[in-house]
Amino acid sequence: MGKRSIWRVMVLLALITYHLSLVSSCTEAQEHTAGAINPEDSVSVMTTYGVNTLISDSGVIKYRIVTERWDVNTVRQPSRWEFMKGVFFEQFDELFHVQAYIQADTAWYFDKKRLWKLRGRVNIRNVKGLIYTSEELYWDGLKHEFYSTVFSRVVTPERTMEGTYFRSDEKMEHYLITNSKGSFMAADMDDSEEEPSASESGDSSTGEYVRPAPEKHRRD
Repeated sequence: MGKRSIWRVMVLLALITYHLSLVSSCTEAQEHTAGAINPEDSVSVMTTYGVNTLISDSGVIKYRIVTERWDVNTVRQPSRWEFMKGVFFEQFDELFHVQAYIQADTAWYFDKKRLWKLRGRVNIRNVKGLIYTSEELYWDGLKHEFYSTVFSRVVTPERTMEGTYFRSDEKMEHYLITNSKGSFMAADMDDSEEEPSASESGDSSTGEYVRPAPEKHRRD
């Protein structure tokens, strides 16, 4: 066999080998796929739109909930209701009289703990004219109280108060604000000249929690 024939055979073998390697690489190609979502850990078991419903507590209607979207998720821990489009409450007494309005941009209700977490522009107004505003508020359904550890503002017909700790009953009638400052009516102030000026104004410049006289921060 001449040199030219041997060269042709070598070229032909090289082409065949290259072709087979291409076929092999195609057949052995691996798919790059993401893992399966397990097990629907972020999927709500119920999503309801345009909600306007009454909620009972211990067999008594206590609240009306109005929201654009209501998600119920029992898979996530702890299980929760989610109101990502905002929520509006009406709170009733035993005679079905409205006691307060509550509004927030976002809310979560942890049903096992009976605990609400309200975020965003949180606003509350009760029948006595009290207006509460904050960026975050918790509502404990077991203890029947509100509390917050961020800046809160309370305005009543008689006074205005601000502080970084707030606690109140559900009717917003008996409340406490600490690490606070505010303005008060003259009738709310003690006549005693021995009381320090910071305590008279309800202002704590040290940053520590202070509890002024009950007439200033609690309403019985």
